Amino acid sequence: MSSQTAILDAHYMARALELARKGLYSTHPNPRVGCVIVNQGEVVGEGWHVRAGEPHAEVHALRQAGERARGACAYVTLEPCSHHGRTPPCAEALVQAGVARVVAAMQDPNPQVAGRGLRRLAEAGVEVASGVLEAEARALNPGFLKRMEHGVPFVRAKLAMSLDGRTAMASGESQWITGAAARGAVQRLRARSSLVLTSAQSVLADNARMTVRGAELGLDPDTTALALSRTPQRVLIDGRLRLPLDAPFFQAGPALVVTALAADPRYAAAGHELLVLPGNDGQVDLPALLRLLAERGANEILLEAGAGLVGAFAQLGLIDEYQLFVAGTFLGSQARPLLDWPLERMADAPRLKIIEMRAVGDDWRVIAIPTSAPGV
Repeated sequence: MSSQTAILDAHYMARALELARKGLYSTHPNPRVGCVIVNQGEVVGEGWHVRAGEPHAEVHALRQAGERARGACAYVTLEPCSHHGRTPPCAEALVQAGVARVVAAMQDPNPQVAGRGLRRLAEAGVEVASGVLEAEARALNPGFLKRMEHGVPFVRAKLAMSLDGRTAMASGESQWITGAAARGAVQRLRARSSLVLTSAQSVLADNARMTVRGAELGLDPDTTALALSRTPQRVLIDGRLRLPLDAPFFQAGPALVVTALAADPRYAAAGHELLVLPGNDGQVDLPALLRLLAERGANEILLEAGAGLVGAFAQLGLIDEYQLFVAGTFLGSQARPLLDWPLERMADAPRLKIIEMRAVGDDWRVIAIPTSAPGV
């Protein structure tokens, strides 16, 4: 491949990734995918996957290109599918349209595809290439890739804290540590997630609903409407079923409640699902919960809870990414800590790699990832 071809491939793939990001809030449980079709240096078709069950990015781009797709090059952020699901295979659509070359950012880890789409194209005489801006493509779909490659969702823990590492006063009072800009960022994290996972203790302390509030998203009207058209499932871990069914959390809509106790028919009668999943210690079996949620199609989980539940996830190595919102305030030595995770030796202290730090309004957001592989 010439250097000029490599430059052009990266240029058009960057545009395909830009299109794919339009589906950040709406494609669950499918990956976010974009496609650009280029014929003799002219972009003749563009598309992105909007929702599961609707046409894939390639189909939208091919419809826009029409006859100009013949002999063109298609840039796709994920290998075109080769199987019949709720929509026909995109690899076949590209072949039928007469596309001469297909460049994929990466192969699809879905076992139903896993290289078969590119092979189908090559067998039909289409020139294929992959690996262009692959790191950027992987970063766009961390949950889909984690689910396909490891059988568990990508877990992102959101925590708000003071400069002295405290999350709430000793009484439990915590609203609001951070400002409006940080709360808007959290709303966008909720909106992009397959589900929001919280604890009874957190909901009781804040009287929380854990819903997506469109007015706080800070997005343009079209994107806001798209985000609100697919809101994340709300999952409550309530080992002892402490949260009353008339709490605002339950009044906000159907929820999945996970407990270590026996089944209780009142939850189904109120429109909620109750899942009994006891662990060996009398608590909810968290690794088993993640595997079950992956089987249900969960890609990205936003863990919004207090020191106890987040600490339990952290100790088990189940957190892929921490998003820490740091406010310019002190809460004092009697306030509650960030994590319930007793450590006695420096050698036991987990190391994190900070990958981003930036101001969000008057607060700071720190994104960090564990340096060791999360558990499953």
